[in-house]
Amino acid sequence: MSDPLPPSPAVFPDAAAHFALPGPAGTLEVATAVPEPEHARAGTVVICHPNPQQGGTMRNKVVTMLERSLRESGLATVRFNFRGIGASTGTFDNGDGESGDLVTVAQWVRQVRPGDALWLAGFSFGSYIALRCARSLGADVLITVAPPVGRYEVTELAMPTSPWLVVQGEDDEVVDPQGVFDWIEKLDPKPTLIRMPETGHFFHRRLMDLRGAVKNAVRAWLPPLLCDRP
Repeated sequence: MSDPLPPSPAVFPDAAAHFALPGPAGTLEVATAVPEPEHARAGTVVICHPNPQQGGTMRNKVVTMLERSLRESGLATVRFNFRGIGASTGTFDNGDGESGDLVTVAQWVRQVRPGDALWLAGFSFGSYIALRCARSLGADVLITVAPPVGRYEVTELAMPTSPWLVVQGEDDEVVDPQGVFDWIEKLDPKPTLIRMPETGHFFHRRLMDLRGAVKNAVRAWLPPLLCDRP
């Protein structure tokens, strides 16, 4: 049996950390990391993982590559396991409870880094949760990778007005790529769309391409460097 996680800190950790945060269903398992000091910006991103019922966790390779790309861009990063996964307690709630989990984590971020821009990101089911909460949380930027159009009712959600990036593989075998493209065509304003050819749902052999695409796409949206703030 693994050792219990330490309790959530009162301040955002200044090195990679792994801890338990009180959540709506008990405990949420959280992992944080920070960029190199000279690259650090006044922003924190919370990243949501894919469907727990299909094996999704915060250690998913797409999630960890998203984390890496955004940390390299200067953001502090937060990953967490939805209820019932890893050390997070509770049971799968088909999006409702998981949205509450994200809100709890985002509220903690706002408490410990009150001057930061709040970014939300997610992969597959995680992108549905991030999109579902973006407006109500007032997210400054949203990143959705392979949003599950057709699998969840994304068309009924309040769309964000903040900068928004969608990354979609053209050979996705889980989410219908054309369904995603058709959905985006109906949106106003439209998100920034990156179509990745010869790319499946899990970005096999394309993870480094995903890293570069995300870093390039978000560059204009990045908050100021901390060293430049008065």
